[in-house]
Amino acid sequence: MKIAVLGGTGLIGSQVVGILAAGGHEAVPHSPASGLDLITGAGLDEALTGADVVVNLTNSPTFDDASIDWFRTSMTNMLAAAEKAGVGHAVVLSITGVEQVPELDYYRAKVVQEDLLKGGPVPYSVVRVTQFFEFVKAVLSWTSDETTVRLPSTLVQPMASAEVARAVADVSAGAPLNGTRSYAGPEVFALRELGRIALAAASDHRTVVTDETAGMFAAAKGDALIAKDDTVIVKTTYREWLAG
Repeated sequence: MKIAVLGGTGLIGSQVVGILAAGGHEAVPHSPASGLDLITGAGLDEALTGADVVVNLTNSPTFDDASIDWFRTSMTNMLAAAEKAGVGHAVVLSITGVEQVPELDYYRAKVVQEDLLKGGPVPYSVVRVTQFFEFVKAVLSWTSDETTVRLPSTLVQPMASAEVARAVADVSAGAPLNGTRSYAGPEVFALRELGRIALAAASDHRTVVTDETAGMFAAAKGDALIAKDDTVIVKTTYREWLAG
């Protein structure tokens, strides 16, 4: 199949393109560097011409309330172009528990994106995943100084980006789900515990202090970000990933 991968040069997109190409598909990456602008619609018709599947891995440039309009506009434009081009399957990458954290503008924005896809004119699949191992370092940087890292006890169940990419590629190469498939890592951590493991692995001697208000994930309560019963559990543990 010909598969257009929007956001195809990023962390997930570049891996998805490689997996699909190795599977014999014509996977074509599209990004601003190739002339794609989902907000103006520039490059969309060209990107989707002849495509059997479109995979949307693009992301808002901000996490604030501006992300809501960004996802609304970008998804509306993509669906219109996909319908015009006769694309038979539209895939979007989303986040586990996204509807359970309305306090976060970015999560509300992703709900808007999902809802537009589900109500749109193209057969679809939503791939929901938990947080990436690769983002742990950035999460620590949000609420840290030279001696201390402040983190909440929020429960997370992260996974490797390579397994995120494999999940997206597998769904993209299959028939439309007209529904959602969820994936999560094999271990549940309190975010503060995950921080301690990450710091120790990096020989970083800063102290992790519990702060239930620290960072964006403090807004997630209980098991909001944790795998539910129908979730596919991937294999790679955080310590295995660190050792690799």
